Amino acid sequence: MNRIHRSIWLVLGLATVLFHLGLIFSGLVPNLVSRPLHMALALPWALILMARNPLEKVTGYVLTAFGVFAAGWIAWNHAALGDQYGYLIDDFQVYLALGLLITVLEMARRAIGWPLPLVALIALAYGMFGQHIPGEFGYSGVPLESFLGTMTIAEGGLWGKLTGVSVGVVAIFVIFGAFLNAGEAGAGFMNVAAAAAGKLKGGTAKVSVISSALFGSISGSASANVASTGAITLPAMTKLGYPRAFAAAVEAVASSGGQIMPPLMGAGAFVMVELTGVPYTGIMAAAILPAFLYFFAVWMGINAFARRYDLKGLAPEDQPDTRSVIITSLFFLVPFTVLLWAMFVLGYTPQYAACLSIMVAVALLLIDKNFKLDLRKIGARYEQALMNSGKQVAMIASIILCASIIIGTLGVTGLGVKITSLILSGSGGMLWPALLLTALACMVLGMEVPTTAAYVICVSVAGPALIDIGLEPLQAHLFVFWFALLSTITPPVCGAVFIAAGMVNENWLKVALFAMALGIGLYLIPLGMIANPTLITLVSSPAWSLLATVKVGLALSAISYGVIAPFSPLIRGGLIGGGGVLLFI
Repeated sequence: MNRIHRSIWLVLGLATVLFHLGLIFSGLVPNLVSRPLHMALALPWALILMARNPLEKVTGYVLTAFGVFAAGWIAWNHAALGDQYGYLIDDFQVYLALGLLITVLEMARRAIGWPLPLVALIALAYGMFGQHIPGEFGYSGVPLESFLGTMTIAEGGLWGKLTGVSVGVVAIFVIFGAFLNAGEAGAGFMNVAAAAAGKLKGGTAKVSVISSALFGSISGSASANVASTGAITLPAMTKLGYPRAFAAAVEAVASSGGQIMPPLMGAGAFVMVELTGVPYTGIMAAAILPAFLYFFAVWMGINAFARRYDLKGLAPEDQPDTRSVIITSLFFLVPFTVLLWAMFVLGYTPQYAACLSIMVAVALLLIDKNFKLDLRKIGARYEQALMNSGKQVAMIASIILCASIIIGTLGVTGLGVKITSLILSGSGGMLWPALLLTALACMVLGMEVPTTAAYVICVSVAGPALIDIGLEPLQAHLFVFWFALLSTITPPVCGAVFIAAGMVNENWLKVALFAMALGIGLYLIPLGMIANPTLITLVSSPAWSLLATVKVGLALSAISYGVIAPFSPLIRGGLIGGGGVLLFI
């Protein structure tokens, strides 16, 4: 990338950052202005920067030009379009709507591959031609102008609540993470983890667990987590003689927990706020103990593996000195403290608190761990932050805009209600069969699309059924969200495992088997949240929540040792059975 092109991308990155920060401070901006402009800013990153060949580059420029025009036209004419109530009045608007939908599908395809756009395309086909389907799954149909208008010029499709979450909340936290990671925060995560666990048995693996929990809490991406922390922890583990499959599994499993780890979690947490009506602080409070149990189960799994292998701790010369730990930890502790203080003490909204934290992170990029001002390094840090902000905001926007097509179609056609009825009838109205059906659907869908998209789609169709059977809304949403995560470590499609296996040149299936054993909490904790509802009621009943945490923690420890440790079959069976009874009692 030459200097001129790089300058253009940096300007686009700066525009993305300033636009989303400006929305927070500017007061009320009409949704049909802010949301189309959010898409317009994401278009170049998704369609041009992600182009893989000359043809994609050319079509990327064409689609970007059209998409920017269409989004700008909708923003400019938002007042008049509001009076149309989602009905297209002429051929120009029909072609504009079709072009917008095609552009969004191509954005998502280039960002994350074919599966999600294919699901969205099937949903669109159902919305336009579903009236010709006989039987229960047909519907009466709506005029094409009304269906396409609802999807593109009203707030029921592309510009619905889901996109609003991407614009107003997710983008801000993505920008926060980009600026935090451009500085010394990453080194701080690693140093704190090494100081806390480096000397222990299996210490290098435990360093991976702690650092991935810290890093993942701001990245919200298992793949990004593996690539970043794994670049340090995987060589350290293999150097000490850890089996390569085990080392890669530790990194994949630990990195997968970032999306469930407060304070930031992943984009799905902010979507959950909108879908459940529960404040973000309430989501954090409900998620913290299950997230702790997840990493605790991984920790105990490492202890169990230590009975099989000689898992050494870090050598003294590889452990960071106290000064480095303290100084580098401040680079993430100070912005995190500002974030939490603004939310919990001052009572600001999460997005406003994140804006304040971004300002702190921007200031911290001026110095390094030696408190030196190096203009060249400062410029490189800001470039990295702006580039990553643009890329990551575009990635999330591509996913959420495409998922919004599916959600919009479900609303227009009533298909979601029909699928809910199918789940209810298939489970016989009983809770646990319905949960297992939902878990299976989440696993299958999660193998093909990112966690946030899988969660949104599954909770839209299965969530109402689970709530009808008797779950609290937050229970149902957390259950679905956790099971949507399973695809990161469960074959045949397990993204975090693929990346980690490639980094250590190991067979991915071996890594997946280790990962499923280490990450057993990911399969069991969602069920534990249903069997022990107080696990997510830390605010309203802290004593019962802590008691449930201890009970589930003991159950997970027993099951982990039963699955992993080299005991006799009788002891292993007893541990697994006893842990199962304790988990569900």
